[in-house]
Amino acid sequence: MASALEEIRAYMAGENEESDRADMPGWLQILASAEEYIVNYERIGSISELERLNPVLAYVERSLDILHTLPLSFWMRELLEDVLAWSETAKGGTRLDRISWQRQGINVFVHNEGSADLYLARAPIGIGDRERLTALLIRTHGLLGQYLRGEVPFAANLPLHGPVEQGLLTETELARLLMALNRCVIGAVWEELWRSVEAELETCVLHVSLGTTPEDDGLEHRLRRLRTGARHRGEDFEGELARIDGELKEVGADDGLHEAFARLDDKTLWYVEAALGDFSLEEFIKMLLLALLGAEEAPRARHISFERLMHGLYYDYKGVKKINLYKKRIIEKYLRELDWTAILGGGQHADSPHLHHRVAKEKSSGDTCFFGFVFSPAAEKLIEFCVEAEKSPLYERAVLMLMDLFGLRRDAYDRFHNEDEYLETMNGSADDKKILLKFISGSRVLDIGPGGGVLLDLIEQELPDKEAIGVDISENVIEALERRKRLEGHRWQVHKGDALNLTETIAPGSIDTVVFSSILHELYSYVPFEGQKFNLDTVRAALQSAFELIPEGGRILIRDGIMTEPIEQMRRLTFFDSDALQRLERYAADFQGRRIVYKRIGTNEVEMPVNDAMEFLYTYTWGEEAYVHEVQEQFGYMTPSQYEACIREWLGEEAQILFARYFLQNGYTLALQGKVRVSDLAGNEMPLPDSTCVIVIEKSSGMQAEPNSFSRRT
Repeated sequence: MASALEEIRAYMAGENEESDRADMPGWLQILASAEEYIVNYERIGSISELERLNPVLAYVERSLDILHTLPLSFWMRELLEDVLAWSETAKGGTRLDRISWQRQGINVFVHNEGSADLYLARAPIGIGDRERLTALLIRTHGLLGQYLRGEVPFAANLPLHGPVEQGLLTETELARLLMALNRCVIGAVWEELWRSVEAELETCVLHVSLGTTPEDDGLEHRLRRLRTGARHRGEDFEGELARIDGELKEVGADDGLHEAFARLDDKTLWYVEAALGDFSLEEFIKMLLLALLGAEEAPRARHISFERLMHGLYYDYKGVKKINLYKKRIIEKYLRELDWTAILGGGQHADSPHLHHRVAKEKSSGDTCFFGFVFSPAAEKLIEFCVEAEKSPLYERAVLMLMDLFGLRRDAYDRFHNEDEYLETMNGSADDKKILLKFISGSRVLDIGPGGGVLLDLIEQELPDKEAIGVDISENVIEALERRKRLEGHRWQVHKGDALNLTETIAPGSIDTVVFSSILHELYSYVPFEGQKFNLDTVRAALQSAFELIPEGGRILIRDGIMTEPIEQMRRLTFFDSDALQRLERYAADFQGRRIVYKRIGTNEVEMPVNDAMEFLYTYTWGEEAYVHEVQEQFGYMTPSQYEACIREWLGEEAQILFARYFLQNGYTLALQGKVRVSDLAGNEMPLPDSTCVIVIEKSSGMQAEPNSFSRRT
């Protein structure tokens, strides 16, 4: 008789003819006939891949393969083979099968219990001790792992001690069975996961075999386990939990979190990390409380599933699973507007015409509730439109429409799906930014728009006596930096603030050096002043705001893009990429900073004003992925002489320009090599012009500054 592993491999290799399918074991018929795949999204890289394979069957094969390697007695191996073969069957079956099972009272949404019932339903008449033990192991399989994740209380595992009390197994036999079973079910998910939990799981198995409960099985311990992934990403779990506990006590929950979560003790949770892991701890607690309170309306509910929320939050972006940040932002705002009083009351005061939370109960499964959010049809369509618009310059307009509909915050620099890559790129420019360090004066340094935190890191490493502070308008950037600060143990600080109104959050005269590193051109491009973007008044407001922060002797450091001069120069571009002219045409049509002028003079040649040429080439070097963002930015917006004149006009006699350097940023020549030849109108190849400036401004008493060691040109 073939083993379960041999049966699966024969089926997966296509060795079974259609006529032989009826002779396959019942568990394999169920798994092979699955028409929809019930999968935890937590560890998959692409949702679309699920359409080309049967992930549940592949998982069962991996678990049986691990079992085959374990040194077990024959009876243990045979018993566990049946357990593993049947343990995932509630995730299989055709749609009609699953409807039929639900009508029979089989819970297909809680797969361990549903699988145990399917096993018993297909077992021979006259169920004996061996079948009851198999069903018990199926019904409780994975619960020890779920305890380690915080999804179930430890007490859910205590029925496993029953066979010892009944004399069917010794404590040692039960412990060996449970270690082997969990080795298979956890290792089949991810081998590294097994190695990370093996020691702790062995302790849990010892408690089960003895019928005892760990001493640390309390609420805070369980919440900590539920936030394992977030804590590893830098979440301040203890600090945030203490803050939330205090706020709950202020609104009438005398025992704080313990009172609010009294309903959690006997509940099993499903898909928590996959659905809620990307939300903040406060948002997580609010959703969990809403789910628990909603489950109270179903008195028999023991299970709360977040599976439907998980499915609705993720989709594939360029073949890779990504969270739908549009939905996430909308949910975040919805939860932000629900205070703790409303949360403890079930959230009935939430007022949103386009979104509400729901705790639903399937008629066939009275012990299972599903928590999720329902978007209005208009919101669903607009979100879908935003996803498609990411592929074109419609992106910005689509996102603004969505934000207007929901009244969402407008983080000016959101990159949505490539934000992590963008911040990493910003951190890769450390060498270019080191030049700023020698101009920093005083003890407190403010970095405006710190991005990935590269300059904050440099100040901390190279100038340890300085206090480095970052200010950004984007909550995403602040959250990412706070997480990295905790993970890596940095001393710098970050705060949310508006670069155009810095004194709203920082006391005037309290900062010695303000740094604008590659941020002024973004303020110029993105932030409207009196309703108009690409407005020099935005740059003026930012510099004047910074000037108010610094005392006499304080400095402003600028590192940013410039236009070259004389601006009347013309350049000839000869492209080597066949699609370059099409990209130039598209860029000229999409760019809103100014009119881009070019004259086509050949198949792959154009003549252009030098600054129009360079503005296009800067975007050209970023590639298609970043195009929809970079086409919205104007990198060079003033010439050197215009810059210096504006500084004197905007900041007055107190502003002394100590140092000014204009240069071609490292990387552009290399990035454009092999893509384009730049020449003058006579065809003589020309070097690329200066792209970047470094300007140092010092605040004086208004008198002529004394000569200093800084040269004004290098």
